[in-house]
Amino acid sequence: MFKPMTISKLTMDPITNSPIVILKEVDGEKTLPIWIGLMEATAIASKMEKIDFDRPMTHDLLKNILDMIDVKVEKIEICDLKNNVYYALIHIAHNGGLMQVDARPSDALALSLRVNAPIFVSEDVIDKSRHIDLMSAEPEVKTEEGKKWQEILENLNPEDFGKYKM
Repeated sequence: MFKPMTISKLTMDPITNSPIVILKEVDGEKTLPIWIGLMEATAIASKMEKIDFDRPMTHDLLKNILDMIDVKVEKIEICDLKNNVYYALIHIAHNGGLMQVDARPSDALALSLRVNAPIFVSEDVIDKSRHIDLMSAEPEVKTEEGKKWQEILENLNPEDFGKYKM
């Protein structure tokens, strides 16, 4: 069963200095914290703060393309949690058919803000999230290039992305 949720707020994890998006149950008290990247946090924060850019950002570009080809985002589902990694599906309608697209939750949430799509979270994910062990989470980066990018990203500060509230 899926629970309707909304994006409640963005915050920073004081231990890891990583952005966290907090989802809150629409008709209840349950919440779901999801650790996300700085770029995705910026995309979410800019839309929440109603900040418009002169040129389309990635999620705005995706929305524009979907509009041009008459694709409607029906809903976003945070559908699974495995090995401390959340999974999401973007449900889209096109030419009378329904499709699901695999996505990172942060990207799905940033898109949902742009297209006003409802957000749903599996009750199983909410239950599993209570047992996340952040200290035992190991990065799954295995390539040398991936490790190089991981090091670059880990050394970024929120200030590197401007003065947007998170």
